[in-house]
Amino acid sequence: MLRLAPALIIALLVLPVGAGLMMVLLPAFGYLPTLGGHGASLAPWQMLFDQPGLGRSVMVSFASGLVSTAVALVIVVLFLAASRGTWLDRGIRRLVSPLLAIPHAAIAFGFAFLIAPSGLVARLISPSLTGWERPLDMLIINDPWGFSLMAGLVLKEVPFLLLMSLAALPQLAPEKRLMLARSLGYSPTIGWLKTVLPSLYPLIRLPVYAVIAYATSVVDMALILGPKLPPTLSVSILGWFNDPDISQRFMASAAAVLQLGVTVAALLCWWLLEQLIRSLTRYWLINGSRQRGEIILRLVGRSALLFSSITALAALVGLGLFSLAGFWRFPEVLPQMLTLDHWQRSGPMLATPLINTALIGLVSTALATALVLATLENEHRQHIQPKRALWLLYLPLLVPQIAFLFGLIVAAESLGIRPQLGLVIAGHLLFVLPYVYLSLAETYRRLDPRWLKVARSLGVSRSAAFWRVRLPLLLAPLLTAFAVGLAVSIGQYLPTQLLGAGRVTTVTTEAVALASGSNRRLIGVWALVQAGLPLIGFMLALGLPRLLGTHRRDLAT
Repeated sequence: MLRLAPALIIALLVLPVGAGLMMVLLPAFGYLPTLGGHGASLAPWQMLFDQPGLGRSVMVSFASGLVSTAVALVIVVLFLAASRGTWLDRGIRRLVSPLLAIPHAAIAFGFAFLIAPSGLVARLISPSLTGWERPLDMLIINDPWGFSLMAGLVLKEVPFLLLMSLAALPQLAPEKRLMLARSLGYSPTIGWLKTVLPSLYPLIRLPVYAVIAYATSVVDMALILGPKLPPTLSVSILGWFNDPDISQRFMASAAAVLQLGVTVAALLCWWLLEQLIRSLTRYWLINGSRQRGEIILRLVGRSALLFSSITALAALVGLGLFSLAGFWRFPEVLPQMLTLDHWQRSGPMLATPLINTALIGLVSTALATALVLATLENEHRQHIQPKRALWLLYLPLLVPQIAFLFGLIVAAESLGIRPQLGLVIAGHLLFVLPYVYLSLAETYRRLDPRWLKVARSLGVSRSAAFWRVRLPLLLAPLLTAFAVGLAVSIGQYLPTQLLGAGRVTTVTTEAVALASGSNRRLIGVWALVQAGLPLIGFMLALGLPRLLGTHRRDLAT
């Protein structure tokens, strides 16, 4: 049975994406018999290109993917180069998983509360530093060029890229490389950039590409922070697919194919930038410069990631304040009173979304964890090298969700599968599985094999050794991977909204739905609940191994 697990994972990752793309591609060129499209046609593309503001939508989507990824990658690289071994490095490593666990929508809402004309930042500096007695009449959130969206994306992309980098670094023995560079007179930051980064980047290239694909096609954060008239391309596609006029589906399918083209163009542009930077920095790597730029690089490296982390945490504080705020006029820094009225009013409405969120998250993450464990155990027993098929893990992350989920719905409908809770769970599994695998695989492979050899020498079967030796030793990383998968599931907006046809409500879908309203207190309640659920999972992942392992402490030497 273990041998079937890798094939099953590949099928789960490839078949839905392939079927979804096929069922979007056909109506994009006019063929969808159920809606009256019986022949090939370019009419959907003509309708699409006649839409006002399409060029701006494409431009903002394209730019947000490249700019936010570039900024996040620079922040992470400079932090690793300048802060390794410092107190800041140790502190950020502890924060990276909880920050990664915060859903995109919760970060977007909290960031909006910070930077709004009447937000926390404006209140902190007014009127003493600015003289503002009223909020500025300025479009900061939902600005037409998507700058607030790009900033919000950076806050979420930095923890992901940092986690992927920290997972890849042990393969490179960075301490030995840096020690050699220091012995030749290189400063720490310059030495790290010249000896470690060229080998690190190829290991994190696929995660970087996944970040670009997500940022160019994000929906939930774009609904909250992105421009409105016109919106980003992905938000426009969502509106066209949900239009009561079903003839709009043809144009929406064409737009989904265009979104795929925008993402591919962004990835191609990034690849060209890689080649350009490689050519431009080739001489710098070997020119013998040992100290130039050390101070500024160290300063930026230590401050930029610290600033982004503080901003993300301040966003959560803002959510908490607004969820408890009573009367709060500008420019008062704190509300005149705190109240639980908003929580009490939201309590009855939270029950069903909370149950659905927990059920979908637990089932999809449990299935993903079981498949990943079976695959890794089969890899261990068969001595398989997994690198050839690693890119398949990123397939659902590299292909824009908006580009294949609608096609997946059409494919499901053609098979008689109606939108339902089970379909939503299957959709979440598609996105949870890669994160669980990436979180657990390296730790699983690095477990000292001598433990299992000792167990086998005592007559224990392979299966018994797996359950009685390997799993207890891997309990902490296993629970952490489960918490990561749960956080990913909780944050999924588009798969829940589309595969459930709006009938399966979760905390995330309800929170994003409130974005069109102006009740900050109610938004604060829902967004804080959404942010708190993954943090509870990580707290349990940290606490349970200690609790369950208390009876073994006396065995320590």
